[in-house]
Amino acid sequence: MTNRKAAAEGQRRATVVDVARHAGVSTATVSRVMNRNYPVSAVTRERVEAAVRELGYVVNAHARALAGTDGQTVGIIVNDVVDPFYAFIARGVEREASAGNRLCLVCTTQGDPKRELGAIELMQERRAAAVILVGGSTDDRSYTRELARKARELDDGGMKLVLCGRPSIGDEVPTSSVEYDNEGGAFAITDHLLTNGHERILYLGGPPALSTTRDRLAGHRRALALRGVQPAPELVRTGAFSPAFGWRELSRILASGLEFTAVFAANDMVAIGALQALEEAGRRVPEDISLVGYDDIPAALTVRPRLTTVHVPLEEMGRRAVRSALPLEDDDAWRPPAARRVRLGTHVVVRDSVAPRR
Repeated sequence: MTNRKAAAEGQRRATVVDVARHAGVSTATVSRVMNRNYPVSAVTRERVEAAVRELGYVVNAHARALAGTDGQTVGIIVNDVVDPFYAFIARGVEREASAGNRLCLVCTTQGDPKRELGAIELMQERRAAAVILVGGSTDDRSYTRELARKARELDDGGMKLVLCGRPSIGDEVPTSSVEYDNEGGAFAITDHLLTNGHERILYLGGPPALSTTRDRLAGHRRALALRGVQPAPELVRTGAFSPAFGWRELSRILASGLEFTAVFAANDMVAIGALQALEEAGRRVPEDISLVGYDDIPAALTVRPRLTTVHVPLEEMGRRAVRSALPLEDDDAWRPPAARRVRLGTHVVVRDSVAPRR
């Protein structure tokens, strides 16, 4: 082909068909050379690569990913994209995946385990390189067995299931996991309240069957026990992870006359609703009631008083989830391979919503 003809074809973006015709090979051979997923002779590879250079062919990675045939997709399965906890993890996943020219597909489950399993199956059909399952899990043996089965199916197909922010389902199951010190964060924030003299601490929010809630309650109770404070069952009120629950439940508790000097909201969203309930009841934070949250979402800085909370490295969790599942590129080969199990730290961020007990 003359340079003039190549230039003419370059005016309309060259396709894989153009490259195949120019190199005198099939389109399948071009794909094998570009994807490096099948042995091709050195002579053929040189012809194809020369044609790619001459025609200025550029691989459309997103189009390939949407086709769902080459492992260029990363699937993210979350409870809800509106909740900042999930949103910031998803942002970390998307940024890390985009850096590797991969496309992200997001599915939401609204906390339904059946929808979660269905989303994994959908990602499997699309040949996603990694399926990242975000957030706590329920303690259901049949669900866990089915999840383990799907993890094995993904692994058999060269794909990887990543558990992000949830416990392992067994060392023998082929998954990667990125966790955070959930129980340790709850222990630390409870101890912060105890050292400020608060012993009647109301624990508020979090679905009781969720692993996230179980771990946070375990850390809370461990801190109480270490300080010799007897746990009071009436001071544990689990429920949703939402501002509406925080407002509604705390309004009822305040109206009932239950005595407490501090509130440990199970996440910052619950704390925002609790803050509204306290304000409406004429209770000042922190002068009358101290209040803490969990997650350290941006809203913790914008509410007044600024919220003392537990920082969780949400975006970094998303990035680590991608790294744990996908192979390193050639230019990153100097880095050590990602660990199969990663646990990130948490820490208390002290702001303005806690004061010593009066």
